[in-house]
Amino acid sequence: MNYIRESDKMEKRNARQTREIVVPGDILDGTGMRPGENAYVLDGKVRACVMGVRNVFQNTVGVIPLRGCYMPTSGDTVIGVIEDIGPSNWLVDISAPYPAPLHVSEVPWKVEFGDTSRYLTLGDVVLLKVLAVDESKKISVTMKDSGLRKIEGGRLVKVSHSKVSRVIGKSGSMISMLKNMTDCRITVGQNGLIWVDGDDENADVAVDAIKMIEEQAQSSNLTDRIKEFIESKIPQDEEYDDEGDE
Repeated sequence: MNYIRESDKMEKRNARQTREIVVPGDILDGTGMRPGENAYVLDGKVRACVMGVRNVFQNTVGVIPLRGCYMPTSGDTVIGVIEDIGPSNWLVDISAPYPAPLHVSEVPWKVEFGDTSRYLTLGDVVLLKVLAVDESKKISVTMKDSGLRKIEGGRLVKVSHSKVSRVIGKSGSMISMLKNMTDCRITVGQNGLIWVDGDDENADVAVDAIKMIEEQAQSSNLTDRIKEFIESKIPQDEEYDDEGDE
């Protein structure tokens, strides 16, 4: 019975998040909820600071700005963080203005009803694929595809989703260079979350290089700049240098 109540609460919370667009000054709540991000209190009511999607979590209400948000598209590979757990699904934060429920039917394990926390718990990082986004902005995601998994170890880097193409590079040239020169495993999500795993010092360089790509995305000769930066931090053998110049 408790499972049903938890599921109902989760579904109601998700429904609110997927539909309600607000503009600055709109009332988000008048029942005593606390103001969250991009919200303020005036005359006893919580109001929106920016245009975006009304976002409720527990006893807090805020706004996820629409401007610059990652908008999921079918087929996108994304990295997300588990932020809520229900008896038959998990709610995943994929940096979109609305939540991404991951149902037990879309994971590679046989999960009994109410046993979800044994497999994925709050804060876990997962690599997902967006299956579909319907007219009401409800997202369907899956872990049942090649390479999709729970991500363990390493570190997460957040960049603007609009800069992801620069991090990947033409035909994957930039990301291949980053991996080869830093000897790190790197997975890029279309939502701007990037996973980096490797030796601590090398991973630090990889993270700095990724941030440099984001900051200098409009610069010319960016590949050469990044290559020189990494070479200044990590000695490269001649064999790689020769390959990199081709």
